[in-house]
Amino acid sequence: MDYELVQLNKKRVAGIRIRTDNNDANMSNQIGRAWQRFFGEGIFASISSKKNDKTIGLYTNYENGVSWKYDVMICCEVEDNAIMPAQVEVETIGEGKYAKFVVKGHVQKAVQEFWMKLWAMDLDRKYSCDFEEYQAEGDMENGEIHFYISLNEKK
Repeated sequence: MDYELVQLNKKRVAGIRIRTDNNDANMSNQIGRAWQRFFGEGIFASISSKKNDKTIGLYTNYENGVSWKYDVMICCEVEDNAIMPAQVEVETIGEGKYAKFVVKGHVQKAVQEFWMKLWAMDLDRKYSCDFEEYQAEGDMENGEIHFYISLNEKK
């Protein structure tokens, strides 16, 4: 898979969080329910200080790479000084070096295929903040997703 090395500034994001791991047979369902909750319960709409209309799937707080538990946040980028509704959590995506992948196609299938291919790659991953940034909502058949995978800084 082709990717571009990019340097990102920190981002403040707000949304909902679940804790899961790749060995949990219900992991995909848990993540799917979190996405449904984010939109279905009006959480996305309740965040008034969005920087844009893009939605982010954030993976962070890894216990041991992808071998153990990690947090998944369904969120969006927000202004630094924003006040959030009660059910909304805030997290910071750290600045640093990321591998950026651009994937197009049926959203659910494209996301699953991306992660399967990524796990087979030999990237020097940092396991701090990895995220999917959905470029446009609504078109599940022809979506565009930007994936950012945190990398260790070379000395």
